[in-house]
Amino acid sequence: MMVTSPRLSSSPPFLIDEGFQPENPIQALIPGLPDDLAALILSFLPFSHHARLRSSCKLWKHFFSSKTLLSFRRNHLHFLNLSHLICIFPEDPTISSPYVFDPQNLAWCQLPPMPCNPHVYGLCNFTSVSNESHLYVLGGSLFDTRSFPLDRPSPSSSAFRFDFTTRSWESLSPMLLPRGSFACAAIPNSDQIVVAGGGSRHTMFGAAGSRMSSVEMYDIATNEWIALDGLPRFRAGCVGFMVVNGDDDKEFWVMGGYGESRTVLGVFPVDEYYRDAVVMEFKNGKIGKWRELGDMWEEGERRRLGRIAVIEDTNGRSPGVFMLDKSDIFRYDMGSNHWKKETSIPKTLTDESSAGFVALNGELHVMGSVNESTENRKSRQNKRSASMILQIYHPEKMIWRTLITKPPFQQPLDFKTAVMCTIRL
Repeated sequence: MMVTSPRLSSSPPFLIDEGFQPENPIQALIPGLPDDLAALILSFLPFSHHARLRSSCKLWKHFFSSKTLLSFRRNHLHFLNLSHLICIFPEDPTISSPYVFDPQNLAWCQLPPMPCNPHVYGLCNFTSVSNESHLYVLGGSLFDTRSFPLDRPSPSSSAFRFDFTTRSWESLSPMLLPRGSFACAAIPNSDQIVVAGGGSRHTMFGAAGSRMSSVEMYDIATNEWIALDGLPRFRAGCVGFMVVNGDDDKEFWVMGGYGESRTVLGVFPVDEYYRDAVVMEFKNGKIGKWRELGDMWEEGERRRLGRIAVIEDTNGRSPGVFMLDKSDIFRYDMGSNHWKKETSIPKTLTDESSAGFVALNGELHVMGSVNESTENRKSRQNKRSASMILQIYHPEKMIWRTLITKPPFQQPLDFKTAVMCTIRL
């Protein structure tokens, strides 16, 4: 029945579209089936399994490495049937490979490391964001062997892009200004990425280092960075996301972060965290000015903004903005500019300060480890065998479910420093 569907018949066969002619004309992707139908069947397989399927035969290696596979999936698979993946950077991506994790199939897939510069090391505080079938790694803080002192990190302006179709990295035009710990978001239905604020921190003194207010926009088509109006004040360690109010009405939100620092007893530097947010409007192709919102919580209610996850609304309504604060999840009310408690995670994490928090396919994923029984701790031979628990919350249904997986990392994942983003393939 799929052969006669309008969507299938409107697309050319895979092998013809690729211009690929097998050495043996009798060969087929799946013996006994037309190649266009076989390509459609294979495209339904989860993306996390593609790497293993490449080794099946030459034709499958060519198909699962083709540039048209992901577009084939987007054209024929429903939004919910795409692979909703979590991209995780456990350490410096130039020396440690990033991974993609498929929660639906509990499958991990290793990606190649980023291009390595022999003069720099220890990249951290960078931001990762996805757009279509590409993964972007922007900025960060790193150490440069050519600078002095060696124990002081410098902000980076570098930009890299990973293409999931060719499974390769490429270097992009650097940002106009180097920055780490900044807000970033891809503008929906466009080829543009916005970055705002940031700076660089000293390794020993958290409140030391630079802060900045500059804002830039990256044009993917031209590979150029364009300067925009700066933030109303210096802001680093902030969170950015997009709010879509229509096809031509979008807003870039920047929340939280820190600006100036003060000293305790005249010696110890302490960050001054912000309780407000600022908004820039993108409407009808024009970029507006920054709009400042008031404080999102009262004095003494909390010290700083927690981890943020944003659930996009496919019906054109405002997205759901959620914050993980220790074991509680709060929802942001745009009307009252205040956070309201939504729920609490069912199982308390071993280290509440080290927890991953992302939104994926309409659900909130809280990642971490839980306390094990004495018998389990004694039977465990090494830290690598430790499991990671995912507590998943569905805001509309208001229900929780739990998944457990064994990460492939050499050491336990530290969510305090790990960088994550999501992608649909």
